[in-house]
Amino acid sequence: MKILTKWLRSYLPQLGAGDKELAEDLTLRGIAVEGIFDLGSGNGSLFEMDITTNRVDAMNHYGIAREAAAIYGTPLAPLDQTLPEPRTAAEPFPVRIEAEDGCGRFTARVLRGITIGPSRDWFPGAEVATWFGLLEQKCISNAVDATNFAWLAMGQPTHAFDLDKLEGGIVVRRARKGERLKTLDGVDRELDPGDLIIADHAKPVGLAGVMGGWDTMITAATTNVLIEAAWFDPMAVRRTARRHGLHTDASHRFERGADFNAAPVASALVSRILLANGGWVEGDLADERVPALEARTARRRPITLAITEVRRILGTTIDEEGITAATVEHVLTGLGCRLANQSVNAEKPVWLVKLPGWRLDLEREIDLIEEVARVYGYNRFANTLPAFGHGVQALPWAESEAAVRRILLAAGFHEAIGSTFCPAAEAAQTAPQPGLVVPLGNPLSEEAGVLRPSLIPGMLTMIAGNLHRDVSDVRLFELGAVFSGATDKVVERPSLAFAAAGVLPEQGALRPGRVMDFFDVKGVVGQVLSCFQSRATYFDRFAPEAGLMPPWLHPHRAARMAVDGATVGWFGQLHPREAAARKFRETVFAGELHLDRLYKLPLRQPSARDISRFQPVHRDFSLILDRGIPWERIEHALRGLAIPEMIDFRPREVFRDARLGEQEYSLLLGVTFQAADRTLREEELNALQTSLVEALGRTGARLRT
Repeated sequence: MKILTKWLRSYLPQLGAGDKELAEDLTLRGIAVEGIFDLGSGNGSLFEMDITTNRVDAMNHYGIAREAAAIYGTPLAPLDQTLPEPRTAAEPFPVRIEAEDGCGRFTARVLRGITIGPSRDWFPGAEVATWFGLLEQKCISNAVDATNFAWLAMGQPTHAFDLDKLEGGIVVRRARKGERLKTLDGVDRELDPGDLIIADHAKPVGLAGVMGGWDTMITAATTNVLIEAAWFDPMAVRRTARRHGLHTDASHRFERGADFNAAPVASALVSRILLANGGWVEGDLADERVPALEARTARRRPITLAITEVRRILGTTIDEEGITAATVEHVLTGLGCRLANQSVNAEKPVWLVKLPGWRLDLEREIDLIEEVARVYGYNRFANTLPAFGHGVQALPWAESEAAVRRILLAAGFHEAIGSTFCPAAEAAQTAPQPGLVVPLGNPLSEEAGVLRPSLIPGMLTMIAGNLHRDVSDVRLFELGAVFSGATDKVVERPSLAFAAAGVLPEQGALRPGRVMDFFDVKGVVGQVLSCFQSRATYFDRFAPEAGLMPPWLHPHRAARMAVDGATVGWFGQLHPREAAARKFRETVFAGELHLDRLYKLPLRQPSARDISRFQPVHRDFSLILDRGIPWERIEHALRGLAIPEMIDFRPREVFRDARLGEQEYSLLLGVTFQAADRTLREEELNALQTSLVEALGRTGARLRT
């Protein structure tokens, strides 16, 4: 936002600091000045400000002037609210608040005999034409510019209605089904029953806190005006603005929390400018309030603050005097707080701090301590490290996570970090359990509407970002948290997602690069699972008609990962439907592991043994197996024998022949026997082979004759 130092100094008549010094001191106190532009000819400077959303009170000239007054201890001139006495003793304009959950305060002032014309410098402190020109703010008419002036001066949105176009009084209520409103941007809008609106006794005349209506706007023919200044609930304004796709200066302010007590002041500022061109006030100010919302904002409970706690939290300063009671009182009173000393010990005062209505971000004692430190100056504290007497403790699964990361990096994968949020549609498709997706109460966008139940959506988005930019070899993984449960009880679990596509890199002249396939990915997954000690690790899949495979995987080119009988994840080729939706031309393989289940298992510890000096013996077994018998069953049976002398076994050849039958295949199994302390005799080998053949027979395999 843009701030004029000339405008600031009208509120700080005794400010001695130059513009550059002021910019530096404001920035050091968290009111960041990103740029300074000299306007020349005695016009001061233009500050480009970057104000954080929690400091909406500083998004205006008077708010920043208040900060400068607290920093330098200089007096802050009050906003001039003087108005001529009402010419007639009419009753206040009728106002009624029906939507008490959406509107906490509504003020209305009637001005008659107003002349609508161009803006000019009406009087000192309201140099509308000059200041707007320096800000490059377009001047429209004195009515519109007066409301913009109040916004830029003190951050309070206001609105001016043509009084003669209002029927009866003002009612703040929810819209009724079927009602329509043409807003000031010329759009005819259908209202929703959830919209907070301003209406007269016959029709809607404005979206509360967002935009006024077309039919009651000020024109050159207007002579009687109703000035509105109000306080609207942030959530009510935000819902209405989002529903209609609007974001205005008014909604920006109200969505972040306006000052409950600012409405009468802003109404007076607008009225002063309009009355400078002629006219008079009719009746008293109408001021309707909702006590419940006033108690939540302007009448919040005071906060207890002790000087001992201030010193304990903030520590030592470079000044010998340090943080004194006078320092605390000076800072907080300068920011608008009111302090009452509740302590009988003069050296260690305890204050009861009443908070100003414009600082809704102050809620606890620690917030007040932070304000003291901020205004006092962070650069005035000594550079000391906090005392810490304990060692750093790693998380219980840190070693396991490091092992998984090490294997994937060695396999050529690159670690990535995705968003914690994802679209609701993708979450529903990739969630391990349906119905347990956690929605956000206030999402930033539809693309970030829920907490991710799976890492797959973000992983596929990152893969797409690479493939669509002509990256031929993509291998990514992410170690992160996934979420499930209900809004009131969210369960967070560690997870691993990986995806790969493209061509494997060349490995010398004899092994040129080739397109990645399913078994390349399976090999990497197997290495990850082999990190953990388990009784049995195997891969299988379910028939497509069973409906048990994840919908984002190809029904015939995917597998389940199981450890000790429990599912730990899925991997395989991406479903053609998903690939088409993301415009993948390449074959993409992806998978996800539930690391919380793997982390319950101990890591496999590497062990070394002496190489035997005795001769190994190699034996081949030609087996005939049914096509339904996977290699995992053979491997499980052989490991179950626990024969120390059987140091290695592996499939050497798979043979399929019509003579064996369509449902059978032949497997050549190679086994190596070797003892550590002797040469194996023939009778020992025969006994080992007999045990091995019997174990294979129990799996359904038989020796080929």
